[in-house]
Amino acid sequence: MPTDFLYIIDILGTFAFAVSGAFFAMEKKLDPFGVLILSFITAIGGGTLRDIMIGDLPVSWLRNATATTVIFSAAIASMFFGSFIRRFNMTLFVFDALGLGLFTFIGIEKGIQINLSIGVCIALGTITACFGGVIRDVILNTVPLVFRKEIYALASVAGGLLYFAFLETGVDNDMAKIICILLIFAIRIIAVRYKLGLPRFYNKDDK
Repeated sequence: MPTDFLYIIDILGTFAFAVSGAFFAMEKKLDPFGVLILSFITAIGGGTLRDIMIGDLPVSWLRNATATTVIFSAAIASMFFGSFIRRFNMTLFVFDALGLGLFTFIGIEKGIQINLSIGVCIALGTITACFGGVIRDVILNTVPLVFRKEIYALASVAGGLLYFAFLETGVDNDMAKIICILLIFAIRIIAVRYKLGLPRFYNKDDK
């Protein structure tokens, strides 16, 4: 797999998640320290939870100074240049969608390395990609976005399932990852473009 390319997407995805957290914090009118904390939580919350669950300590971001620098820079940039960054909302969304795919496979790889089952590996991938946003929303006292709007976590699950299906049929491992990352990316784009979501089993008037 083109490692340099994935490393770049990893950094850009981390930046996008951190900016997302900062914008959520600013919308809630948190102070600069709160903005910084929400940026970190959104970007590394899922990976931290994953590492704690599998006992991979210290957690990955404590061993990766680049991630910390990127997140800190994203938070500062959001506070000082927020109105400018918002002009590139679509670009940030694209990187967020790509980051969703990449982080899914970071989690899956962690599970594979310690010989966990397919289901658990996919769960770890989904946690890595999605649960930073879940923790962010819980802290902000809102129903997590991943549970109430467009398809998000389901994209990670779909990509993970297809990846293991490819492995069973003998598809090259690196090629399988690239295809599935693109699948996750496409699902996110289509879901947002057409406002797709899972069916809701209640009436709009229900409280």
